[in-house]
Amino acid sequence: MARNCRFAVAVHITAVLALHRDTPATSDWIAGSVNTNPVVVRRILSALAKAGLVTSQRGIAGGSFLARDPEDISLLDLYRAVDEQEAQALHHQPPNPKCPVGAHIVPVLVDILTKAETAKEKELGRISIGDVAAAVKARAAA
Repeated sequence: MARNCRFAVAVHITAVLALHRDTPATSDWIAGSVNTNPVVVRRILSALAKAGLVTSQRGIAGGSFLARDPEDISLLDLYRAVDEQEAQALHHQPPNPKCPVGAHIVPVLVDILTKAETAKEKELGRISIGDVAAAVKARAAA
C-alpha cells in the first residue's frame, strides 16, 4: 500500500478507536469502516502497536484499543509510525551533469522538498487524533 494511503488508513483506524474507546475493535470490524481487507488493517495496527500507539487484547472478546488518550496521539505520531521514511525519488537516472539544469536540479529539489516536509510535519504535530475524532463526530451530527 502506498505511504499516503497507509497514513490515511492509520488516521481512520485510530479515529475509529478514539470514538469507540470502551469497545475492543476487531480488524474485521475496522476493515468494514475503512472498506478494505482486514489484512491491510492488521498490518497497519501492527505498525501502530510497534510505535506504542495501539494495544491489542487477545481472546474471544479481543480487539484493538488506543494505547494513549486520543489527545496525546498526534497525526505526526501516526505519520512516523506508518511512513517507510524512503528518500524522495527525484529522478530514475542521475541528471546530465553537463547540462546547466541537470547539474543543479537535484540539490534545488532537495531543498524545496525538505522545507515542504518540515512544514507538513509541523502541521501534523499540531493536530491530535482527538481533534480528528471530534471533527468526525461533529460532521456526523450535522
